[in-house]
Amino acid sequence: MSSSTRWWVAGAACLALAACGGGGSAETPPGPEVRQIAQGTIKGRNDAASNGTYAWKGIPFAQPPVGARRWKAPAAAAAWSGTRDTTQFGAACLQNGRLYGPGANNRFDATIGATLNTPVGSEDCLFLNVWRPASATTGLPVIVFVHGGSNITGYTADPIYDGAALARSANAVVVTLNYRLGVLGFMNLPQLKTGLDSAEDSGNFALLDIVQGLKFVQQNAAVFGGNAANVTLMGQSAGATNVWSLVASPLGAGLFHKAVPISGGISLASNLPVGTIPSLNDAAASLAQGNALLARLVIADGLAVDLPTAQAYIATQSAPQVADYLRGKAGGTVLTTLLANNLTGSGPIPDGTVLPLNPINEFAAGRYNKVPVLAGTTAEEGKLFPGFLTLLGGPAGFIVTDAQLFNLLFGFDPNAPTLLTEGDFLNAAYLPSNAAVTGWTARAAQLTAASFGAGRDNVLNTLRTQQADIWHYRFDWAQQPAPWNTVYGAAHAFDLPFVFGNFGPSLFANAIGGNANRAGREALSGHMMASVGQFARTGNPNHATLGAAWPAWPGQLHFNASLTAAQISAVP
Repeated sequence: MSSSTRWWVAGAACLALAACGGGGSAETPPGPEVRQIAQGTIKGRNDAASNGTYAWKGIPFAQPPVGARRWKAPAAAAAWSGTRDTTQFGAACLQNGRLYGPGANNRFDATIGATLNTPVGSEDCLFLNVWRPASATTGLPVIVFVHGGSNITGYTADPIYDGAALARSANAVVVTLNYRLGVLGFMNLPQLKTGLDSAEDSGNFALLDIVQGLKFVQQNAAVFGGNAANVTLMGQSAGATNVWSLVASPLGAGLFHKAVPISGGISLASNLPVGTIPSLNDAAASLAQGNALLARLVIADGLAVDLPTAQAYIATQSAPQVADYLRGKAGGTVLTTLLANNLTGSGPIPDGTVLPLNPINEFAAGRYNKVPVLAGTTAEEGKLFPGFLTLLGGPAGFIVTDAQLFNLLFGFDPNAPTLLTEGDFLNAAYLPSNAAVTGWTARAAQLTAASFGAGRDNVLNTLRTQQADIWHYRFDWAQQPAPWNTVYGAAHAFDLPFVFGNFGPSLFANAIGGNANRAGREALSGHMMASVGQFARTGNPNHATLGAAWPAWPGQLHFNASLTAAQISAVP
């Protein structure tokens, strides 16, 4: 039992017996939402009556990476005096607005549709959130979740990531954390490298943020009733790529003990068959992006008229001058310049220090943080990426803009009849959606296989040469109301509401459905949360209520449901 929990329990007992202080009046003891972490006292929410958890939101785990600290390794959060309120989420990290939020208010609301492609969030964003069951139990497994969003968007205040249901179902401490995004999180530019800190010089500031968050967990897990020796690092999409990065990184050693990468890989093009899509670019790609951004900023400031004169001007400046120039630019200006010049891609940089030059090769050689792995993919990952069909030689899949799509999703009533059809969304080239070879479902399956399928097989088959404790699930559920059942089906990220037990509000909540499929999806969600909880406790996701024996990779478990019941099957 942690010291803060003992303090609350003992104080409550004294108050109940009216025996403290020789029978005199006793000071009211703090509730279970008050905890003393290493940085100071925090007061969260006691939600025992509403959802069976205690929660702390917006806890700073690092100093704000602003001003001179932009493009620096994170420093531990400063201590504070008094009691810090931790009942509200901290700001989202600065990003260009996309379909997934955070909008103008750091929450899921209509402003998301009005802030697309405009800067939202803040550079002062290194906050994390904690949920635990409303009990005095200690020694709980800890699950640390890293959100997705292509490493350029995302925020922990997204209601899909609320950790209450998972903490209660898994009987675990659940932590979600922000990390720097886009070029603020991954920046490979020689003028920013000082030679004083090889990790900082890597440019992998986002990975260093996650490492700092994991160090915070190691320092404070027991305060929340968690076991610092049993931490599971879980991430989805880009978050999964970041998880794999820390499995490969020497900096991850000892900070986590199990990994749950969902729908994300860590393969370079050189690791994959020709014609497939890598999830990791080499360092040259990020170097080109950094140089192009710097030149475009110089041109925008009137210091040069074109790229050659910009490069000539930059050559006259010392490294400290360039670094000061970049740190002096408003964050919003950096983001709008990226967007205007199609420089928005981002991700881990294989620098050879924080991240090996070729992580798959390191896995093959056994040089990595060897932990049990529970990976997951969805059956129709590609359906969330209609624009990527151009990579396969066809037109983009959707005919609606992001703003139109957001409004249609935001206003959809899954319990009411609709006039919407798949033709309102899908390019005519892919209709009917079920046409063999040319239909939307068939073409999306090709995209799924070329990206998520190839990357999954590459990393898991490589790991299998080194360890046996590898598990994989495939999410097959596609019981949405029409037309979403064919437009999306079991698309990328559609397993997240099931993993977290949150079916609204969120971007896809209305598309996932209302009353008709409620019984089946809630039953399936229960099994998926129980599997994550069992894996976090033991390193093996098998549990008695699954109804199927989950084989190790290359076997897998398929998660599905009818409208009324879970349908789970093992594939050897």
